[in-house]
Amino acid sequence: MKYTKKILLALATSFFVFFAAAQAKYSAKDNMSLIVSGTSTLHDWDMKSSKGDCAAAFATNASGALTSLTSLQFSTRTEFLKSDKSAMDKNAYKALKAEANPVITFTANSGSVTGSEAAGYQIKSTGKLTIAGATRDEEVVAFCKVNPDKSITVTGSTKISMKDFGMTPPSFMMGTIKTGNDVVLKFNLTLKK
Repeated sequence: MKYTKKILLALATSFFVFFAAAQAKYSAKDNMSLIVSGTSTLHDWDMKSSKGDCAAAFATNASGALTSLTSLQFSTRTEFLKSDKSAMDKNAYKALKAEANPVITFTANSGSVTGSEAAGYQIKSTGKLTIAGATRDEEVVAFCKVNPDKSITVTGSTKISMKDFGMTPPSFMMGTIKTGNDVVLKFNLTLKK
């Protein structure tokens, strides 16, 4: 009986050690590029930020290759997004309901990973995107490259509708200049262990 318990305990310990080794956790803080791009009746516009927090965990195989995304959390403060015009920022923050909802987040519990370390990976993940206090399921596709120092550079973009998140597209000059409803969120960041 004691021998059986020891074997079961050894097997359970081995399983947990293997499981812990099969997870790779990464993070990025304030070392990123986030760009929100849109259109207006006058010209295209961008709001940019280099600040935010991201944490990601990947399952890996025995050789250390990424096999799946097991969790992802991203957040940035709305006020970190800036254009080159303060009047535009003010109207954008109003549309984003920044005072009541100061944080933009994306959270996913899983994602598929295809490709290889040599060729690069593609990650597809559906998660909860929260903007202006509204949360919706959104699919995000990202491309990843493993760098020589084993950090991971992640790039991608996703298109969203402001109205889907309960936002009214901003207008300027008493409504004579109007922004389009759709915006593209572009990101580029480096995750490190």
